[in-house]
Amino acid sequence: MAEQRAVDTGPPGGGLSRRVLGSETLIVLALSLGASAVSSLISFVGSLTRPGALKEQAATLNGSYAPGRPWLDLTWQLFGIATALVPVVLVAHLLTREGSGLRAIGFDRTRPWPDLGRGALVAAGIGSAGLAFYLAARASGFNLTVVPESLPDVWWKYPVLILSAIQNSVLEEVIVVGYLLRRLDQLGWTPMRALVASSVLRGSYHLYQGIGGFIGNMVMGVVFVLLYRRWGRVGPLVVAHALLDIVAFVGYGLLAGKVDWLPTV
Repeated sequence: MAEQRAVDTGPPGGGLSRRVLGSETLIVLALSLGASAVSSLISFVGSLTRPGALKEQAATLNGSYAPGRPWLDLTWQLFGIATALVPVVLVAHLLTREGSGLRAIGFDRTRPWPDLGRGALVAAGIGSAGLAFYLAARASGFNLTVVPESLPDVWWKYPVLILSAIQNSVLEEVIVVGYLLRRLDQLGWTPMRALVASSVLRGSYHLYQGIGGFIGNMVMGVVFVLLYRRWGRVGPLVVAHALLDIVAFVGYGLLAGKVDWLPTV
């Protein structure tokens, strides 16, 4: 029989009222991926109202901050990666206040090999399907051309892309799956309602890529929530997301302009 692990919701936020927990959740989202969702919506409206089809426009994920100045560019890249993880530090603090910390959502080093194995399997399953869906959505005119990286060809290019992938995975899975589901459970939301909220949020902050980016990431969000409910750990999801982004970022850098099937601008 498949392993089934209950997700530890713990006491209601260390004895805090539901009103305080609700406000806390909104603040965390406003400082992180909730704000990204609003920004993504504004960006998508801009793309829709710009002349030209969506697939003729580009959504660049990792670009240069200081073209022609590699050391300054590297400084900005590392600064951006570090500051993007501040909301994760805040979540760790809030969960520690409850007496549990990040181990409550399964983001720790207690099960490294199962986390790595499960994460690799999830990445392998989602990766090919996700690429096929993106290519179909772009060809149908529902998506912008996603440019995973446009960094200069310098020594730190691929290390920064890998760090960026890890940052994305930690930020998204800790906040949108582990933290958000824990808080919604403590606030009395049903599992289905929480699943919809987490998945729609994930799709929303990818809307800058187009309708395809929204739908594809929302479906991925459903899968990740179901796996989290089953395993009780965010660790495998962080691994899976990191592997997906590393392959996308590094693969694009190596293959762009060299294969016919990969769209470029």
